Amino acid sequence: MAAGAQTRGWVGPSRRRVPRLPVEEPLDVTVLRSGIPETVPGRSFNVCERGIGAILAGELVPGESVGLEMRLSAIANPLRARALVKYQDKLRCGLEFVSLSAEQRAAIREWAKGSKVEAEAPAPVSVVPAKKEVKEIHVQPINAEPVSEAGPRCPGNKPGRKKKRAAGWIIFAVAAAIALALLWWRWNRGWQEIEAGLKNPRPVSSEKSQAQVPAEVMEKLLIHRVEPAYPAEARQARLEGTIALDVTIGRDGSVISMHPLNGPDVLARAAMDALRWWKFEPYRINGEPAVVETTVAVEFKR
Repeated sequence: MAAGAQTRGWVGPSRRRVPRLPVEEPLDVTVLRSGIPETVPGRSFNVCERGIGAILAGELVPGESVGLEMRLSAIANPLRARALVKYQDKLRCGLEFVSLSAEQRAAIREWAKGSKVEAEAPAPVSVVPAKKEVKEIHVQPINAEPVSEAGPRCPGNKPGRKKKRAAGWIIFAVAAAIALALLWWRWNRGWQEIEAGLKNPRPVSSEKSQAQVPAEVMEKLLIHRVEPAYPAEARQARLEGTIALDVTIGRDGSVISMHPLNGPDVLARAAMDALRWWKFEPYRINGEPAVVETTVAVEFKR
C-alpha cells in the first residue's frame, strides 16, 4: 500500500504493521475496461492508511488499477484515491492505496481516534486445563459382594460412557482450533499480499505511432476527462505551473503511454495519474482507427 507511518492512537495486540478498523461504509470503485470507465458499488468491511477490504457487486482482476470513493462518517469530504486490486476471492477483495496524500492519511488517523470501533486483532485462543483423573478406591467390607474396578453396577451406569464423552469434546476442541488457525492464516495472508507493494507495473504498449496530431485537434475528440489531484507536498512547497506531456493515444481512444516534458516531478506524476483515465474518440486515418501522438498540457494552480 501507500507508504505511511505507523498509525497512532490505535491499540490492541496485532502482528500487522498498521491495524485495520472494521468499518461498514458504502463505496464506489471505478475501473477502466475497454477504455470506458465502469463503476462498481460495494461496501467496506475494514480500512486503514494502507488500503481497504471491501465486498463489491462485481468481480475485479488482481493487478487492475481502480479509482475509489468512500465517505467516512466523521470526515467532511469523501475519501477519493487510486488503488490497486491485490486479491479477489468471490466478491471480497483487497484494495491497496497507490496515491494517498499526507492530508488523507491524517484524516483517516483523526477519524480513527474519534471512532468507537477497535482495531482488528487475532482472537485469543483459550486453553482449558485438562482434568486430572482421580482413581476411586473402594473398600470392600467383610462378607460384601465383590466390586469390579469399573465401579458398582448401578442402573444407567455404563462403563466407558464418560471416556467417550471426554474424547468427543477433545476432538471438537482440536477441530475448532484448526478451523480458527486456518481462518486467521487466510486473512493474514490476504493482507500480507496487500502490504507487499506494487509488483505488477503497468505494461508499456509496443504499438507505434502512425501520425502526430495537433493538440487542438485531439482536444475536440476528448470525451472523458479526469482532473488531476493537487499533491499536498506541492501545495506546501507552493509549486504551480503547466505540465506539458507527449501522449500516445491507442486505436480505442485510450492513453497507452505518456512522457512529461517539463515541470517538477511531483506535479508531473500527478498529471500522469489523471491522464491514464482520459478517453478520446479514435483518431481515424483513411477511415481506420490509428495510433497517434499528441501534446497535452495540464495546469496546476494553488
